[in-house]
Amino acid sequence: MDLTNKVGVKLTLAECIKSETAIRRQIDNTPTQEHFEAMFLLATKVYDPLCKKLGAKLPFTSFYRSPKLNRAIGGSANSQHSKGQAMDIDVDSMASITNSVVFNAILNLFEFDQLILEFPDKNGNPAWVHVSYKKSGNRKQVLVASKVNGKTVYTHYPHG
Repeated sequence: MDLTNKVGVKLTLAECIKSETAIRRQIDNTPTQEHFEAMFLLATKVYDPLCKKLGAKLPFTSFYRSPKLNRAIGGSANSQHSKGQAMDIDVDSMASITNSVVFNAILNLFEFDQLILEFPDKNGNPAWVHVSYKKSGNRKQVLVASKVNGKTVYTHYPHG
């Protein structure tokens, strides 16, 4: 089973649910059919066209997280990862594309629910990019995550 559309980048379910924490703690990270459908939408509407636009299969560090796994890693109780609606893309291992390029491509070219510039460095390049997509009601909310006194704080990203 995979999340590939007819002309898309191949994403296997195994890579979309892989989690070292789930493996180590023996947590079942299998999505329901509803979660799988949400994952397919995100892959089809954002990830696949983004990969095509940037000319490469982009690495990601987190896609689906079961509620139990999400709790185990300290994720938000309302995490869209647990609904199959969010993924974290991190292209630091690639020489030709930066996380800033990924962030700006999504911001300027695609519909999304939430886009987060996660913990940018002094040059503004995020540690990773969080993007979510819903079947309907996408907010196009753009945020910046940063640490303030040891806590994650989200502020609105200044864009026009």
